[in-house]
Amino acid sequence: MISEAQFQKELDLIIANAVREDVGDGDHSSLACIPSTAKGKAKLLVKDQGIIAGVEFAKKVFTYVDPQLKTEILLEDGTPVKYGDIVFYVEGSSQSILKAERLVLNAMQRMSAIATKTKGYVSILESTGTKILDTRKTTPGIRALEKWAVKIGGGENHRFALYDMIMLKDNHIDFSGGITNAIQKTRDYLKETGKDLKIIVEARNLEEVDEILKSEGVYRILLDNFDYDQTREAVKRIGNKCLTESSGGITMETLRKYAECGVNYISSGALTHSVHNMDLSLKAV
Repeated sequence: MISEAQFQKELDLIIANAVREDVGDGDHSSLACIPSTAKGKAKLLVKDQGIIAGVEFAKKVFTYVDPQLKTEILLEDGTPVKYGDIVFYVEGSSQSILKAERLVLNAMQRMSAIATKTKGYVSILESTGTKILDTRKTTPGIRALEKWAVKIGGGENHRFALYDMIMLKDNHIDFSGGITNAIQKTRDYLKETGKDLKIIVEARNLEEVDEILKSEGVYRILLDNFDYDQTREAVKRIGNKCLTESSGGITMETLRKYAECGVNYISSGALTHSVHNMDLSLKAV
């Protein structure tokens, strides 16, 4: 994953762009009927159940929109919530609260949905020793939020983007003339550029696993679309030579069976691309 400083920069960019997109030259609905001096208070109300996420992000949004806004946090990120719970209160300029409202709700509804789904996967994997990973199958422009939500739900982050890890998948391997060529060219590239990046290589069958193991410097082998028997055999052959990751259509119904095959990680795009937003409201009090 990227550094904490880079992650915070991503969050700042998300907030600035979202406010630009939503507010433009002004929230004219509020400007038209609410005095600039008006003060107000609102609560974040839960109308669903699951794991709340995005509280810290909401605080960053409120500060960006108006540093004078004050928040009182009742429930922290990662807390199980139910219908009727109040997550926080925000108080200050009524215009500022309304300006930040939609960005806070949009972000928290999606982040909470992702955290809730991730928590479900983590619960299924309990006691197996296998960790759940997200992927790059995220909503363009808000990847940092979605990966943050995975962490809040108890999952682990895969690479953040194309620049922080090497991942040689089927097309890379085919375009470069095979597994051994792809790995060797990658190692040469890293040496020439002075970059310190981990290398993950995808295997489509057991024969490719064997070929990958002949090369040095591979951090993790991605077992793509292997069945249970193939996965167990691959894990046996790999041993402690490198880490293992299963992927490819793994569902909540098959998740634990793959974990019981002994893989270190299971990656799932569904954590971020297939969720139903949690129902939240920001209500004046």
